[in-house]
Amino acid sequence: MTSVRSIEELKALLPDPVSGRRILLGIAGPPGAGKSTIAEAVAGLDPEHHALVPMDGFHLADQALTALGLLDRKGAPETFDARGYAALLARLTGDAGHTVYAPAFERRLEQPLANALPVTPACSLLVTEGNYLLLDTPGWREARSLIDEVWFVDVEPGLRRKRLVARHIQSGKTPAAAEDWVRRVDDPNAALVAATRDRADRVLDLSGWRPG
Repeated sequence: MTSVRSIEELKALLPDPVSGRRILLGIAGPPGAGKSTIAEAVAGLDPEHHALVPMDGFHLADQALTALGLLDRKGAPETFDARGYAALLARLTGDAGHTVYAPAFERRLEQPLANALPVTPACSLLVTEGNYLLLDTPGWREARSLIDEVWFVDVEPGLRRKRLVARHIQSGKTPAAAEDWVRRVDDPNAALVAATRDRADRVLDLSGWRPG
């Protein structure tokens, strides 16, 4: 496990550039671990040459989840378009000469947002983050094969749950509904993700993280 306390320490861990192609860096971990914080910090180190493409842009929309009977499991692996995510990573790896538009996830709406994130030809380091980057199942396996290095963000379970409850309340759930969702959906997903920890290239300890 690698302790990371500052932006400077994070920068020192970045993969070395490779001439002639993009580097893909993945940030994995359970819901509420702080993946977005680290991914955004890496992207912000060099906004002209680093781009962020989160896995959450490949959430299935609520309309599709309702049709599939999966709305009450939103956030589980089967509620994402894993093969679409892998296809985008393949395009970003092989099509560096053109701007590619990737989907984002709008947390206020709890919905994916198509073509929201431009990845320009100037991008040399692509950062992607999500729960299931290390999951060894169809779709996720293909995505992992395209990522040069994956970091796993670990966190104390109590803090993770507190963050998740606050996030769900901010998205419109009542405190009771937020607690119930974390228990029924987020915690089982977190256990699944925790089982992939040993497949990471590096495990990050953010207990001493100082933003800014």
